[in-house]
Amino acid sequence: MAELDAGAKAPDFEMAGEKGPIRLSDFAGKALVLYFYPKDDTSGCTKEAQEFSALAPDFAAAGVAVLGVSKDTVASHRKFTAKYGLAIPLGSDPEGATIEAYGSWVEKSMYGRKYMGIDRSTFLIDGAGVIRKVWRKVKVPGHAAEVLKAALAL
Repeated sequence: MAELDAGAKAPDFEMAGEKGPIRLSDFAGKALVLYFYPKDDTSGCTKEAQEFSALAPDFAAAGVAVLGVSKDTVASHRKFTAKYGLAIPLGSDPEGATIEAYGSWVEKSMYGRKYMGIDRSTFLIDGAGVIRKVWRKVKVPGHAAEVLKAALAL
C-alpha cells in the first residue's frame, strides 16, 4: 500500500463502533480527525486519547469530528472509554482493513526484533473527503493541540 499524502482522497471505511457501524460517509460535509493508535489502555495510547478528549469541545465547536481507531474490540473500547472518561468515539478494526488502507500497518522494530504493528498516525480529512494533513510516527505530548490548530485552519 502506497503511503497517503495530503491531497489524496481519503479511503472509504466501515468499522464497528460503540454505537454501531462507523463509515467515512457519516462525516460527509464535516472535517474528520482520524487517528490510529496501537492498543487500548497502554500509556502512550491512553495519554493520546485523553488529550483528544480534553480538546473534544474545541473540536466540536470547530465542526470537526475526532475518531480513534485500533484493532481492539468494541468491548475493549467500552472498557477503555469508561476507565478514563474518554469523550471521543473509538472504532474497532480487528482485521486491520482501514488501518492498512491508510498505510498505518507497518514494520516496526523493538530490541532488534522486527514485527508488524500500527504506526501512531493521524489524518485530517476535510468535508469533501480529501486528506488535508498527515502526521506519522506521532509523538503524543501536544499532538492533539497541533491537530486542532491545523483543523481550525481548514
